[in-house]
Amino acid sequence: QVQLVESGGGLVQPGGSLRLSCAASGFTLDYYAIGWFRQAPGKEREGVSYISSSSHGGRYYADSVKGRFTISRDNAKNTVYLQMNVLKPEDTASYYCAAAGDLRKLASHRYDYWGRGTQVTVSS
Repeated sequence: QVQLVESGGGLVQPGGSLRLSCAASGFTLDYYAIGWFRQAPGKEREGVSYISSSSHGGRYYADSVKGRFTISRDNAKNTVYLQMNVLKPEDTASYYCAAAGDLRKLASHRYDYWGRGTQVTVSS
């Protein structure tokens, strides 16, 4: 099946770290731009970080996470990661990944594939 599966969420204290994984099956992530998105109850979906296809290699971050989060891909594992450091309570949300043909499609939520999400909760 064509599928994206997120993992790595959990409960962490402010200032802590988590690494989220987005594993693809049924298609090759190398050719896609991948985005991490988050949504908290009562709030709109927010684009957190994007990584372009391997041939481009660009990385983009929302201002709210810049300097704290790092997106990367491991093509051999067909997986994209989001390393989240110095986590804040404001980061609490359901995080999901999505794949699209280019970054503009990701930014406008025109995904080709997306996962069901993983919960991140930051609290003391």
